[in-house]
Amino acid sequence: MDIDLKQRLALAVLESPAEAVIYSDREGVIRLWNAGAERVFGFTAAEALGQSLDLIIPERQRKVHWDGYDAVMASGQSRYGSGDLLSVPALTKGGGRISVEFTIVPLKDEEGRMLGMGAILRDVTKRFEELKTLRRQAAQAAKQ
Repeated sequence: MDIDLKQRLALAVLESPAEAVIYSDREGVIRLWNAGAERVFGFTAAEALGQSLDLIIPERQRKVHWDGYDAVMASGQSRYGSGDLLSVPALTKGGGRISVEFTIVPLKDEEGRMLGMGAILRDVTKRFEELKTLRRQAAQAAKQ
């Protein structure tokens, strides 16, 4: 694929409202927040840029998140960096909780040191709630 086509595709994905794309630096400060992130989380880029990822991480998940994030920044390695799909709860601007699925993209400098982490996210709250309902119904039917 020629470089011009790659750059056009990358820009199209970044500017699309279809997927949330977020980039945070080594300290977990949000440095990129696209139109999709605005749509999914409700915060404008102006509100999110320069803020900690805690903006969208529920308090109960923060310790686990930061332990993992810091380990990846220190080692440059993540067990989730190969396109694994992660599912976690997240917060919206209004304080509501949503379910998101995402993949991460570690960004490194020329010497292989971690610069930060990109993430491509999608709101899957509706599907998650439907699955919970189906599981509940199946459990009820099994009891009868």
